[in-house]
Amino acid sequence: MVAGMSNLLIVYATTDGQTLRICQRIQSVVELGGHQVTLVPVQDVNSCPLEHFDTMVVGASIRYGKHSPLVHDFVQRHAALLASRPNAFFSVNVVARKPDKNLPDTNPYLKKFLKQITWQPRLLAVFAGKINYPVYKPLDRLMIRFIMWMTKGPTGRDAVVEFTDWTQVEAFGREIVQMQQGLQVN
Repeated sequence: MVAGMSNLLIVYATTDGQTLRICQRIQSVVELGGHQVTLVPVQDVNSCPLEHFDTMVVGASIRYGKHSPLVHDFVQRHAALLASRPNAFFSVNVVARKPDKNLPDTNPYLKKFLKQITWQPRLLAVFAGKINYPVYKPLDRLMIRFIMWMTKGPTGRDAVVEFTDWTQVEAFGREIVQMQQGLQVN
């Protein structure tokens, strides 16, 4: 690794691919900041040498009100390691499309998740996700349309609506770079 460059790991869980796209955008920003980034799906993280990373970021999507149990298990199992270095967590959910639910301290899914785990991330973010009815399985499409109907979201059978604020994602990536630069000073 080049002097001054830190090595960042992003562990993620994605349901329909939007969380991966967000991870890739964060990766681009962090790499522009001169750091190395490795993306690993949470289901493959056991084969990854976690101790080799200077900074760790975990990102997870919501489906039916919950983050993946694999994410919960990962952060519980590695809470001490995560806490021992610069770290961050972000949640991707469609409820974050609402202005009163798009911050870490106002998003119900993130607040609930943080109460269930021992790790307390140093940096937090919430990003609005994407509705993509054409790719959902029939039962998922029905359930998500019902949830969207109840919450006054898009319900058209073929609707594809991206709520993600990419400027916000890039700003989070820059915050991670700043956090890593703090690592280099110490």
